[in-house]
Formats: sequence, structure tokens, C-alpha cells
Amino acid sequence: MELRVIEKADDELSIEIAGEDHTFMNVLKGTLLEQETVAAATYDMNPEQSGGQTEPILTIKTEEGADPLDTLEDAAGDIRGKTTAFQDAYENAA
Repeated sequence: MELRVIEKADDELSIEIAGEDHTFMNVLKGTLLEQETVAAATYDMNPEQSGGQTEPILTIKTEEGADPLDTLEDAAGDIRGKTTAFQDAYENAA
């Protein structure tokens, strides 16, 4: 996974996440929206034939005083925790 910061401000971040599709982007966006410090989270994925970018661009807007990079890191940690819990539950069910 390759990340490229498109734009960074005190309370907003736009980042390109190469190689990902709607499956991962929806999980990431949903987890971001669960964070208390997130005012808005969305992603854009234009098909190549439209002349737009081919990789998804995630945009995060945080509440005042919250760093969007820290918020993204927190959300990534939450995803890791959820996937580990799911894997453990699956292994215990087998």
C-alpha cells in the first residue's frame, strides 16, 4: 500500500491510497466516522476513462484541535483490532 499526501492543513487531510478499492476504502471511511474527532470523512474514486485519478483519495476533516494524521492512525489501529478480534473468533468457532 502506497500513501501520498495530496493536501494537509491543521484540520484537514487529503491522501491518495494506491492499490485499494471500495472494499478497503469503505471500511476505512466507516471507522474514521466512528472517531469522536472526525467531522467528515469521504473518499473519491474516479474511473480512469473519466479523466480523473485512478487511485482513491481519502479526505478527512477533523474537529478543531485534532490532527487528521493522528486521527487516521487511530482509525487504522481500530481496524487492526477489529480484524484481529474477527480472526480470533473465527479460529475459536472452527
